[in-house]
Amino acid sequence: MDSKNTFEINFLDHVAIRVKDLKISETWYTKVLGLKKYQLEEWGEYPIFMLANKTGIALFPANRADKELDIKSKNVKIDHFAFNVSKENFEKARKKYQELNINFHFQDHHYFHSIYTKDPDGHTVELTTLVGDEKTFYK
Repeated sequence: MDSKNTFEINFLDHVAIRVKDLKISETWYTKVLGLKKYQLEEWGEYPIFMLANKTGIALFPANRADKELDIKSKNVKIDHFAFNVSKENFEKARKKYQELNINFHFQDHHYFHSIYTKDPDGHTVELTTLVGDEKTFYK
């Protein structure tokens, strides 16, 4: 269906996640992924944006009084979120995770390679890189 209102997405802006401790999460995303903190005075204590260029996450405090959702549930929740990196940066990240003694696992998705790890609140964070030619894949 063609429409004069057709639009294109530029990039993933952010994913908002609820965390137990804003400071612990901020430190983890800085140390492990190298994200930079952006916090606007007008917004108060939160959200805290953790960004790589214009893409990243927004940290919000979790309501600790809410009934806990089973972490293994396939119910409504964020399954994972992914940051795209170059092949070179993918290998650097793998080495950094090893240096930091961070548990992660590798998956070959045929067109992409990915490594997965958990943040302090158990959110699955993926780094992914395209294996083949970008121009051929993104037609």
